[in-house]
Amino acid sequence: MKSIDTPPPQSSILDSKSKNLPPEKQQNPHKKSNKFPGWLIVILLLGGGATLWRFSNSQVLPPVQTTSQGPPPRAVEVVELKSGTATRQVKLLGQVEAGEIATLSSQVNGRVERVLVKEGDRVTAGMTVAILDDADASLALAEAQARLAQEKGNLARLQVGTRPEIIAQRQAELNTARARELEAQDNLERVASLTVEGALSQRVLVEARTQADAATSEKLRITAILAEAQAGPTKEEIEAQQGLVAAAQAVVRQAELARQRSQVTAAFSGIVQSRSVNTGDYVEESDPILTIVSDRSLDIFLEVPESLSGQVATGMRVQLNARALANWQQETTITAVIPTADRASRRQLVRVSLNNPPPGLLPGMAIQASLAVPVDRANTFILPRDALTRRGEQWLVFTVNGNQAQQLEVEMVADLGQEIMIVNPELEAGQAVVVRGGDGLTDNATVKVVN
Repeated sequence: MKSIDTPPPQSSILDSKSKNLPPEKQQNPHKKSNKFPGWLIVILLLGGGATLWRFSNSQVLPPVQTTSQGPPPRAVEVVELKSGTATRQVKLLGQVEAGEIATLSSQVNGRVERVLVKEGDRVTAGMTVAILDDADASLALAEAQARLAQEKGNLARLQVGTRPEIIAQRQAELNTARARELEAQDNLERVASLTVEGALSQRVLVEARTQADAATSEKLRITAILAEAQAGPTKEEIEAQQGLVAAAQAVVRQAELARQRSQVTAAFSGIVQSRSVNTGDYVEESDPILTIVSDRSLDIFLEVPESLSGQVATGMRVQLNARALANWQQETTITAVIPTADRASRRQLVRVSLNNPPPGLLPGMAIQASLAVPVDRANTFILPRDALTRRGEQWLVFTVNGNQAQQLEVEMVADLGQEIMIVNPELEAGQAVVVRGGDGLTDNATVKVVN
């Protein structure tokens, strides 16, 4: 029989190899046989436990029958929809202008003697700000006053009438004239008889007759003067003299006015904005002297968009503030609406007048304003802000009909702070609208009103 060589066991080969190794490199055969992966043990334990649990549950628990049920109703709070009107706030921009501005000009020709104010000085109404040379005006005034005094004296004599001593004087003159007339007549008669006798020439007779005629004429003249003195001035004479007095008074007033115009005075209270002349300059009529702006009143001109033309009227409330005055705000009303629009900007101007404006608000400053404009829309409703939901670009409200919520897209017309104004043709006053609990609500969702 053939013996079959059997290979030695694996372990004996390893043992023989290990014996040939150094002592420090020899391995313990018992230690290697006990080394087994720990993770494999954990997996086996978990798998066996899970299998055992499923098996036990499948044997103990009865089969579960599932039924399809909808989500529970959502609890919501609602408010009753109410119609209403409101105003919306429109932001406007504007500029401050001086309420009054005046350029004081010379009204006469002359040399500037003094300028009493400078730029930035405060002036009051009627205050003298510049003086022009008034020498010619003073001379003209003195002459006019003298002429007026003369005419007044003549009028006074006419109104008083002729004094008694003047009448007596005129009577004495008349008596003298009569005596001279008689003497001249007697001389004429004597000369005439002598001429007839041939004692005197014809020339002497002519001279005597001329003297007699002159004496008679003088008597008649004095008689008329006496009669006029005794009768007094006529009504027409007095009226004519009164006219002369009035004309002289007009000349005096004109001269006084010319001298007054040599002093340039402020037309109103304000501040000197600019000065155009200095002492010694020669000015002519209408040449500018000073420019004054009022600090007692200011005008604010606000620009209104073209879309609001026709909706802005006098008396509407407007809130003003200025960036330059951080702590200033003032509520006032529109004073006037300018009935034209700017061709370039297509904006209309409105004027707001401020009497006694705050210190520091100056012409040329910018103004911001908030104008309350009534909302001119039909079928508008007012709701609390919480009733409005925004999803994307849409504004939504949910009305409640029974236990169903209906989603409606609305237009927000005005933001009133805690409330909003909306419009939708499908809305009606009295409808219930969700005010709380609408977040995530969908159209036709089941709801439960809890209020």
